[in-house]
Amino acid sequence: MMRFLTFFLFAFFLCSSAGEARVYLDVNTPTLIQLPIVLPRWKATDKTPPTLPAKIYEVLENDLTLSGFFRVINSNSLPAQLQKKEGIPSTLYLLEWMPAGGEILLAGETTLESEGLNLKLKFHLFDLVEQKHLVGKQYEGPIQNLRAMVHRMADEVILQLTGERGVNTTKIAYVNLQPGNKEIFISDIDGANIKQITRNQSINVSPVWAPDGKRIAFTSYLKRNPDLYLVDLDGKNLVRFLSHQGLNTSPSWSPDGKQIALMLGMEGKSDIYLVDANGGNPRKLTKGHGNEASPTWSPDGKSIGFVSDRSGSPQIYVMSVQGSEVRRITFEGSYNTQPSWSPKGDRIAFCGRVGGRYTIFAVKPDGTGLQRLTSNAGDNENPCWSPDGRYLAFSSTRTGAPKIFIMHANSLNPRPLTQAKGGELSPAWSRRFD
Repeated sequence: MMRFLTFFLFAFFLCSSAGEARVYLDVNTPTLIQLPIVLPRWKATDKTPPTLPAKIYEVLENDLTLSGFFRVINSNSLPAQLQKKEGIPSTLYLLEWMPAGGEILLAGETTLESEGLNLKLKFHLFDLVEQKHLVGKQYEGPIQNLRAMVHRMADEVILQLTGERGVNTTKIAYVNLQPGNKEIFISDIDGANIKQITRNQSINVSPVWAPDGKRIAFTSYLKRNPDLYLVDLDGKNLVRFLSHQGLNTSPSWSPDGKQIALMLGMEGKSDIYLVDANGGNPRKLTKGHGNEASPTWSPDGKSIGFVSDRSGSPQIYVMSVQGSEVRRITFEGSYNTQPSWSPKGDRIAFCGRVGGRYTIFAVKPDGTGLQRLTSNAGDNENPCWSPDGRYLAFSSTRTGAPKIFIMHANSLNPRPLTQAKGGELSPAWSRRFD
């Protein structure tokens, strides 16, 4: 979607070749050490109003802070002689930024042209330790895409310093609890741009993104039966996708987008089925007398994780995409549900009950390496991964009503998605929009 909204161009490139590019921050270590990054005042060029760079600065600082990778040193925290400096410095004057206390300097400027309709954003990264220029780029697009352009910029900064792009251009869909009904909402991952997708005053649950990022699938009781629907991100073009008698819920698209695994209640109990991407050709994968639920695809498309009570209590299982080679992977605890397979393929997050509270865990696909990721503060449920596998979103009652929280996959830095009133459940993370 972004490619139709924002035109961007590369103004500068890494000084070294891609093979020589340095990763300044290893984000895969168990204990993440934040990289101190100096963020001086953004500069307004030509006739650009000063409120514009201030807004850009605010969004950029927030993106970098929420990433958890950086200790942002903002302009108000700089030594007095540096607080009023703005814009992009020459490499000849990098020494004067050493008292700022950072290792990286991120500086930029903006220009609003074409009678206030076209926006240009330029940034440069500098290594203050080695006193050298790293990279510079420019983005250009309509003024209404300011936030999207800054998110793209923040993701590029994260790429240059960690070796992997950020996820600031992604969105999260979730269920909003309202008096008498539940509706589907989406927002940016910084909690901005909140949009209500459904307004049917029914019970709408279990949202999930279609692979193209243009639609959301969800289960609704709009016709009294829990049917599966698809809707565009503007709330239009609502289509009832699957409507078998009984449950039609928990869809999970295959990595190639050609198939959907989901939970159907067609034979008096719930089973995992595969259907084609158009909803046709249903094939039952699970067998036996137990109830099966919540399928989740492995990123290689060869396996599906799911929940089954075939052993007497809900546990996490993994099977091949043909329904064979079924194996149980959780053995601790008597209630484990809601599996979500990491895009990196190395872990499956799930919800387990401990001492009467619901907690987020992660385990390797072979059942080893069990990790507890949340504490006993409230109930923590519905884990889902960011598309890079670096973060988890989940719902939590730690502050009262259930809210969507985001944390690092190593359990660090949990923070609420929005400050909206009311309850929020069932987060679903989109792909990148670029």
